[in-house]
Amino acid sequence: MPLILGLAVLFDLIFGEPGNRWHPVAWVGRGLELLQARVPARSPAGLLAAGAIMVVGAALVIAALAEAVVRATAPLGWPGVFLHAWLLKCTFSVRGLIGAAGAVKMALALGSLDEARRRVGRHLVSRPTATLSADQVASATVESVAENFTDSVVAPLLFFLLFGLPGAWAYRMVNTADAMWGYREGELEYFGKPAARLDDLLSWIPARLAGAGIVVGALIAGERAAAAWRTMWRDHARTASPNAGWAMAAMAGALGVALEKPGAYRLGDGPLPTAEAIHRAVSVMTSASGLFTAASLCAVLLRG
Repeated sequence: MPLILGLAVLFDLIFGEPGNRWHPVAWVGRGLELLQARVPARSPAGLLAAGAIMVVGAALVIAALAEAVVRATAPLGWPGVFLHAWLLKCTFSVRGLIGAAGAVKMALALGSLDEARRRVGRHLVSRPTATLSADQVASATVESVAENFTDSVVAPLLFFLLFGLPGAWAYRMVNTADAMWGYREGELEYFGKPAARLDDLLSWIPARLAGAGIVVGALIAGERAAAAWRTMWRDHARTASPNAGWAMAAMAGALGVALEKPGAYRLGDGPLPTAEAIHRAVSVMTSASGLFTAASLCAVLLRG
């Protein structure tokens, strides 16, 4: 397991994200779209039941497939190890997150607000971006860097440590289902609730670990660790999500800025971030990711 985890991290740093055509998470998304298309209009109770059955069933199926791959490739030697590591890498992303944030920062630095809005809306957030100011675009980017540290780094690696590749992929399935189904309104609102609540449950511990990781990452990166700790405990409950506020509030305190989603929340003190703060947020997140990866490797070695 230490070799597989180390190779997965190396693959991420070297290759980044594969294109959607070759990315297993994109295949999962297409599968979820097919499941959603089969949901007939029905009562709220029926939609809740359908959503619960589909998200739990999909997670169990993807975990079983991951376990089958592990067993089938175990006798293959190095090719099996590389495939195992690559499939683990596809459950998390550091380089891709850094690249997406850097692209928004570059557009802002060049004064291309429309392009910055397009990039942040395409790669990082689901909120409408057409009317965001430059500072609000920077805020959305910093928020996404912090929140994705939980969803795209800490949680999948933690579930891999606990349950192997099936655990990492089961989490990725639930998280993807939440992203696709959990924020719907109208007649399918109740269909998405089970995915959203299950994702909240699975992310409960990772979110708090991620907040603590941002605090230590701020210390390593030369930012305001003490302010990150204070702001995290003061502001983490201001978001509608029970988990998103931990890492975002810690990042706001670390950078000495306010992070704001208009009409939803405002975390931290001070002005909204600028493009320069995106670079600092990436430095904090990268430091925290390195720390968490090193701790994960140590945990695997000690357990082994």
